[in-house]
Amino acid sequence: MKRIVVKVGSAVLTEGNSLALGRMANLVELLHELRQRYEVILVSSGAVAAGYTKCRLDRSRIGNKQALAAIGQPLLMRSYQKKLERYGIVVAQVLLSADDFDSRKRSAHAKRAIEVLLANGVLPIINENDVTATEELVFGDNDQLSAHATYYFEADLLVILSDIDGLYDKDPNQFPDAKLLKLVHEVPSYLLQQECNPNHSFATGGIVTKLKAAQFLLERGKPLFLASGFDLEAARHFLLEGRHSGGTLFQPKGEPCASSSWEPPTMP
Repeated sequence: MKRIVVKVGSAVLTEGNSLALGRMANLVELLHELRQRYEVILVSSGAVAAGYTKCRLDRSRIGNKQALAAIGQPLLMRSYQKKLERYGIVVAQVLLSADDFDSRKRSAHAKRAIEVLLANGVLPIINENDVTATEELVFGDNDQLSAHATYYFEADLLVILSDIDGLYDKDPNQFPDAKLLKLVHEVPSYLLQQECNPNHSFATGGIVTKLKAAQFLLERGKPLFLASGFDLEAARHFLLEGRHSGGTLFQPKGEPCASSSWEPPTMP
């Protein structure tokens, strides 16, 4: 069975100053469908936003963001747990940081735990250990974490669901004639040098961190699919029907495993 990592960002999971429970429910339904054909690992943002619903701290200060993440993480997990229970899905919380992947010993321990969870039908939900990982709170929004999880946990594909529905040839907010690039083999270096430009008050990434995640995986021979987390049809078409109706596939040259004509695994 193929293994995929699904990463969902803060912009999708939050609305105003609260969790977007409707969008979370739609995501959970998609996860249930995906688990019929794949081993699924979820990387979820949203802890800071969940914490903010209970404690209105100034989010511009890193210490406050760490505190909000600590408050919000159990709230986020409780929301997932309640929504996944209706499908009979057991969830497990896995808190990691970039430092864990810098240690061969710690990454091996984490992989062993992930393998046991997947083998027993449990959905691992990974989030950044924000209480200690301050750099990711500023720059990451879990994009880099999800790329590392895809590589080190030997997944076949990373799917990023975001308020950014793909990579365009120019800024679609400024140019109405901007065209979606459906297939990308190489990320232009000048795009990787741009500043992070999140479009949402709780997000810390933007297109740049997603492109860096794509570059990390392309260099290691793995694909990434970027699509909208607001309208999940492009992701559903690609992952369940083998149709590339929307979104951008970043695919290493010469790697046919997840092309736009990729056939999803058949139902067992």
